[in-house]
Parts: sequence; C-alpha cells; structure tokens
Amino acid sequence: MEIFMIIAPIAAILALGYALIAAYGVKKAPEGTDKMKEIAASIRKGASAYLKRQYKTVGVFFAAVFVVLLVLAFVPGLELVSKFTPFAFLTGGIFSGLAGFVGMNIAVTANSRTAFAAEKSLNSGLKVAFKAGSVMGFTVVGLGLLDFSIWYFLTKYAFGLEYAALTNAMVTFGIGASSMALFARVGGGIFTKAADVGADLVGKVEAGIPEDDPRNPAVIADNVGDNVGDVAGMGADLYESYVGSLLSSVALGYAAMSEYFAAEPDKAVWGLLIPVAIAVIGVVASLIGTFFVKTGENLSSKSLLAALRKGTYIASILAAVASVAFILLVNIDWWFLAVAMVAGLLGGVLIGYFTEYYTSDNSKPTKNLAGSTETGSATTIISGLSLGMVSTVIPVVIVSAVVIASYLICGQGTMGFFGIGVAAVGMLSTLGITLATDAYGPIADNAGGIAEMSGMPEYVRERTDALDSLGNTTAATGKGFAIGSAALTALALLSSFINLVDTTSIDLSIMNPQVLIGAFIGCMLPFLFSALTMSSVGKSAQSIVVEVRRQFKEIPGLMEGTGKPDYHSCVDLCTKASLKQMVLPSVITILAPIVVGLILGVPGVTGMLFGAIASGFMLAVMMSNAGGAWDNAKKYIEKGAHGGKGSDCHKAAVVGDTVGDPFKDTSGPAINILIKLLSIVAIVFAGVIEAFPSLF
Repeated sequence: MEIFMIIAPIAAILALGYALIAAYGVKKAPEGTDKMKEIAASIRKGASAYLKRQYKTVGVFFAAVFVVLLVLAFVPGLELVSKFTPFAFLTGGIFSGLAGFVGMNIAVTANSRTAFAAEKSLNSGLKVAFKAGSVMGFTVVGLGLLDFSIWYFLTKYAFGLEYAALTNAMVTFGIGASSMALFARVGGGIFTKAADVGADLVGKVEAGIPEDDPRNPAVIADNVGDNVGDVAGMGADLYESYVGSLLSSVALGYAAMSEYFAAEPDKAVWGLLIPVAIAVIGVVASLIGTFFVKTGENLSSKSLLAALRKGTYIASILAAVASVAFILLVNIDWWFLAVAMVAGLLGGVLIGYFTEYYTSDNSKPTKNLAGSTETGSATTIISGLSLGMVSTVIPVVIVSAVVIASYLICGQGTMGFFGIGVAAVGMLSTLGITLATDAYGPIADNAGGIAEMSGMPEYVRERTDALDSLGNTTAATGKGFAIGSAALTALALLSSFINLVDTTSIDLSIMNPQVLIGAFIGCMLPFLFSALTMSSVGKSAQSIVVEVRRQFKEIPGLMEGTGKPDYHSCVDLCTKASLKQMVLPSVITILAPIVVGLILGVPGVTGMLFGAIASGFMLAVMMSNAGGAWDNAKKYIEKGAHGGKGSDCHKAAVVGDTVGDPFKDTSGPAINILIKLLSIVAIVFAGVIEAFPSLF
C-alpha cells in the first residue's frame, strides 16, 4: 500500500509542469505598445520592490522563531516539539512565499498582455488572464504536494519514523506556511487598500478624474497593490489552506484507521492514502477543467461567469466521481468517507455560488445596493453592512450541513473528525482551477488600468471593464471559498489538537470556566485583528492622500496632463506603511494561544480555538461579501444605471466602495489565516502548554 504514496510527488510534478507550460504561453503573447510596456514595467518594479522588502522583514521573524523551535526541540530536558518542526517551519514558509512570488510575477507579466489581447477579442483577453491565473493555481497545489511529499518520504524512510509519530509531527509543519501566509495577506492587504483608498479619495472624489487616470500619482501604487495583496497574498493564503487541510486530515486519518483496524494495524495507512488520493485526483480534474474555459464576444457578466463556471463545475464533477470510485473500490464499506468528500466539494461549490449571488451586479442584492445610492452615502453604507450580515446565513448553514454529514455519517469520534478532514480536502481538491479563476481578477483589473493609461480605444476599455467586473465577482467567490475551507480546516486542526493532548482528566465542557473564558477570548480575537488591520489601512491611506494632494498642488501642469506625477513616492509610502503596520496583528495571533495556554491550560486553548472559528468565520464572510457588493454596485452604476459615472449616485457608490476595500481585501481574507494559525500554533506548542501548569 505504501507504494501508492508515490502519486503525491507525481501529481506535484504534473501540476508544476502545467504551470510552467502555461507561464510560457503567457510570455509568448505580445506585450503591447511602448507605452503599455512602460506602465507594466513600473508596476512590475513596484511589486518586486515591495516583495523584496517584505521578505527581508519576514526573514527576521522566521530566524527568531526558528531559534526558539530549535531550543524547544533539542535542548535536553525540554524537547517539547518534534525535532523536525524547526526545519519544516522554514520549508513551509519558503514554499508559501514561493507560491506567492511565482503568482505575482506571472500576474505582472500578464497584465499588459491581457489588455493588448483584448484589442483583438474579448475571448483572447480572457484566455491570457485565465492562463496566468492557472499558473498561480497549479503552482500552489504543486508546491503543496511537493512539500508534503518531501517531508513524508524524509521522515518515513530517512529517519524511520512510525506512522503515528510521523503524522503527529507532520501536522505541526503547517506553522511555517501559516506564518508566511499571515504576513503576506496582512502586509499585501494593507498595501493594496491604502493605495486604492488614497487614489480614490483624491482622484475620483476630489479631483473628479477617472479611476486609472495616469495623472493620479497613486495609480501605479494601486496597480502594484492588486498584485502584492490579491495575488501574492492570496497565493500564500491558499497554499497554507491546502497544506493545512492535507496535514490535519492524514493525522486524523491514521488515528481513525488505527482504531478501525485495531486487529490489523498495517492497514491503518489507508488513513494517509485516502486524503492524498483525493488531492491528486483534484489536480487532474482541475487540469482537465481549464480546457473548457472560453467565451464569445458577449460583454455581459452573466456570459463571462458561465465561461468560468463551466470549467470549475466540470472539474468538480470529475473530482467527485473519481474520488468516490476510488474510495469504494478500496473498500465499499467506506461509503461514508465518499459522502464526506462529496459533501465538502459540494459545500465549496455552493458557498461560491451564493457568494456570487450576493456580490454579482447581475443579482438582486447588489442591484438593490446600487439603488440605495439614490439617497446618499449613509444609506449606501447601511445597506452594504446589512447585505454583508444577512449573507452569513447561507454559508453557516452550508458549513454546518457539511460538518453534520461528515461527522455523524462517519460514525462520530475520531472517525467523525477524520470525515471533517476529508470534507476539507474535498473542498480544496479542485483548488488548481478555483484559484485560477480568483487570481484572474487582479490581472484583469491591472489590464483595465493599463488600457486606460495607455490611451487604447474605447472598445478595449469596455472589454477590460467586462473582464474586471467578472474579476470582482470571482475574487469575492474565491474569498468565500477560502473562508469556508478555512472553517473546515480549522475544525480539523482543533480536533488534531484535542487528539494530541492528554484529555483523560480534563473537562472540555462549556460549563468549565476555563473553556468558557477561552471561548470569549477566541470570539474577541477576530474583532481585535480586524480592528488593527482596518486601522492600519486608514493610517496608511492618510499618508497617500496627503502625498497625492501635495503632488496635485505642487507639480506644475499635473492636472492638465503636461506634468508627470511621482509614482515611486506613493509606492514607497505604501511599502513602508504596510510592512510597519502588519507586525502587531501578526505577533498577537502567534502569541495568543501560548499566553492563553499558560494561563488557562488546555481547556482555555480549546475554548479559544472554538470561539475564534465561530466568530471569525461569520465576520470574514460578512466583510468579504459587503466589500464585494459595494465594489460591484459601483461598477453597475458606472455601466449607466442611476445616472452613471460622475452622478451623485456614483459618488455615493465610490464612498461605499472605499469603506468596503479594507473589508474585502485586508481584514476579511486575513481572518481565515487567523483561525487556522491559532490552531496550528496551539498544536506546535501543545507540549509547552501541557508542561507548564496553568493558573487555574
């Protein structure tokens, strides 16, 4: 049976090979005019400078944590973490950062090529943008399976670990990926929204110039932000989700199958093989689905959405059928695991569908939100908040149904938690194509900006606007999918934590004050985290507003188009501000489980993790959907509804969109990393938490 584990590195090579071919295809496309090349080079330079400085900052953190983990692993008398954890911490961070780096580089390569291809046809523009997005998607799953494979074969064959020790050690490896994802999401999110808000407030609201007008000094920073936040940050984020779900699932799977095959312990390895097989099948299904993404010349969002849906739905159906067939062929009595896998995959599709319903400008909620602009900015903000809050109902019902189906049908206990892990892997199995549709959005957004700034014909801008509008919806759908998968992954990680610690003499009921206090702290953490990140966007945006106003005032002929703005100063301001502001939320996230554990013990940490998952899931959905709906309500008005561009309704919609920017692109997406990182830190430092007596 062990020989079947070779499918993981084979699938990793297949995914990375496809990403390489797709990247080559993107680079073969013509880049456009000299002006387009110049603008794209500025964006590329700014994005690279940001990432270089971010990696230096994060490198200091990784070095410090690496030393701490070395001490806890190797100092005689301590040995509170696995000896492999310090090194796996580094590889997880490196692979997570590499996933974001590759995605960002292909995105800044594809933006001008997408705009130039859109001059030929809408389908040509869609193909270039989606192909670039698929590089991001398949790089993430390829690197995730590669990292998993390296450590599996290394710990199993080079160091001879037994499966129980191996799986418990591997689940701690996600801390590196989670830490890097948090820095990438928070730092990138602060950068992109500070630039976006600053550019909008002075450019569109005060100066009355178009969104991507080259006269706006913050316009390049805005385009850079799309790449460092929505591509590099998102890539690191979903890499961490993918690896986290796989690691927690194999740990739970081996524990569950050890109980199931108590008389035949050699067969417990199926607990590892089943999640890996589902992930591998998902890679192949996603690859097939990419060939079905194409469209005609209809500019409607409905037509473009149908093109992307076709690919993702085909991939999901193929993954479901093949995974169910595999599980039943191995053991027909394991039909309950097949149900859990399908429940997770279907849950992901449904969350994406309903997220699209609440955020697409083809749907009633967003059209009603656009209508609220008739009575001003205040009603626009109130309506958007209301929309975001009500949109939490269906995702909560879906995730609850997935948990019930996977836990109860799989027999409760350890096998029930394994079912939740299988559902999480199932939901993320088609990540290759799901992430491709998400990463496509920032590329299309950049393409529209380049088309505007380079003075391309109006019909090209109409096509890039259509692609951009679709990108807003796919980005919101991707965030909903990421948040839903994070909730399932975090639940699986929570169960891994409980399985890892000795709970024989511990009361984990809600009537235990330690659990109750921990739950209150956990519920509070996503709100504190969101407050810090939103405040960071506000502070950073203020510096951009001041700088843009200064340039409009001091640079002769800037408004007339004869003067040249200083783009670099805005990029530099965003870089410095975002890297400075990302530190506090990140440190709080990492220290919280350790501090709570030392004060309240294992019961307090358990309550904290549960509270953070519950409140974080709903808050993240609310913020993501409200922000996406505000953005598309603005775009709906710009198409001509309610007076169109420049009207009072449009100005109110811009204010709503400005409020929604940090909701959907900074705080909301980062919460899903928060709830997973809390769990992984608790798992890694479980030995520390148990070794030191709590104050209770």
